[in-house]
Amino acid sequence: MSSNEYLSIKQRFGIIGNSPKLNHAIQVAAQVAPTDMTVLITGESGSGKESFSKIIHQLSARKHGKFIAINCGAIPEGTIDSELFGHEKGSFTGAYESRKGYFEVTNGGTIFLDEIGEMPLQTQARLLRVLENGEFIKVGSSKTQKTDVRVVAATNVNLLEAVEKGKFREDLYYRLSTVPIYVPPLRERGNDVDLLFRKFASDFAEKYRVESIKLTEDAKQVLLRYRFPGNIRQLKNLVEQMSALEMDRIISAETLLKYIPQQGSSLPAIYKGGFSEKSENLNERDLLYKVLFDMKKDMNDLKKLVHDLIENGHVDTSVIKENPNLFGNLENTPSLPQEVAQKDFSEPIFIKSTDNDDDTYDYENVHDITHEEDESLSIEEKEKELIIKALRKNNNKRKYAAQDLGISERTLYRKIKQYEID
Repeated sequence: MSSNEYLSIKQRFGIIGNSPKLNHAIQVAAQVAPTDMTVLITGESGSGKESFSKIIHQLSARKHGKFIAINCGAIPEGTIDSELFGHEKGSFTGAYESRKGYFEVTNGGTIFLDEIGEMPLQTQARLLRVLENGEFIKVGSSKTQKTDVRVVAATNVNLLEAVEKGKFREDLYYRLSTVPIYVPPLRERGNDVDLLFRKFASDFAEKYRVESIKLTEDAKQVLLRYRFPGNIRQLKNLVEQMSALEMDRIISAETLLKYIPQQGSSLPAIYKGGFSEKSENLNERDLLYKVLFDMKKDMNDLKKLVHDLIENGHVDTSVIKENPNLFGNLENTPSLPQEVAQKDFSEPIFIKSTDNDDDTYDYENVHDITHEEDESLSIEEKEKELIIKALRKNNNKRKYAAQDLGISERTLYRKIKQYEID
């Protein structure tokens, strides 16, 4: 492709940047567009995969047909077959009338299936039949229908790994990936980050009717070094925040750093594992497991100390030496009152009651206390508690609750049913 052809496509579809990887993705999309071949677009979330599906549709002979973009991860597992392929009246509870699915409505056009990796296995089998024979059957029907739809799919996960784990059909993977297009993340696009920053700054200056923000040279270097895990979506949000909040329109490196999350800040503070290439790929549940295991280890060490106090009246100092962070900074720890320091710990421990004002004490067995602490570390309970908090925060709107939790809406729907949350 000539530079004029690249420029024409970028201007038409609002694509900004000149990196070689981006230009290669545009070239492949433009070459495959006139055909009817199935395309699989891969890339991280927020990298702009939907823009490439629009390029493929608009440069094809189907450009006058319908184009529908569907997020497979946002449709509940129980209704996705009906959404895609339609259903007959009475085929399930609530099916008061027959309904056309997207594959019937979009006949002659293009369907963009985003987050294809979230599609249930049963639906994958139905999709494979459409791709191979152009046939589908409505839910609750026995009649085969024909459709002429081009499928463009996208994913931000490694589908080959999903195939190995049995979460994605191998035959469907090879059928979808007839032509693969890789959309590079922002950190692989070099100076495109600065071009996008200036474009967004100009757009938001016009939107808020203020002077456009500009970066100092130091700030520009900070911007180019940042990895942008949220890609273009994160950069756009960053520019909008500064455009709306900063009075000084010249953004220094110090000011920019206030808006850029520190690497690893999303991890809980008590996680001591640090970062590695493997830990960056852990999901939220894996991290929760690691945090809870660390907490339980600390709890077991504390139980050992208390047990030594009760049984022997002294502490095994090896635990303190091996776990210097277990007790924080011991130099700044206030000394114990004399009556406590001289107490004979061979006797049962009494805990002062907080429910009354007199000096009565409630007898508690130390082992019972630590047992209750262990019980409170149930992963399921913590997960259920987080889901309830997210739903309350977002007025029971599952879409926004799922975004806060960092999971797909379909996963949240499944968790709500699993934990029987009203």
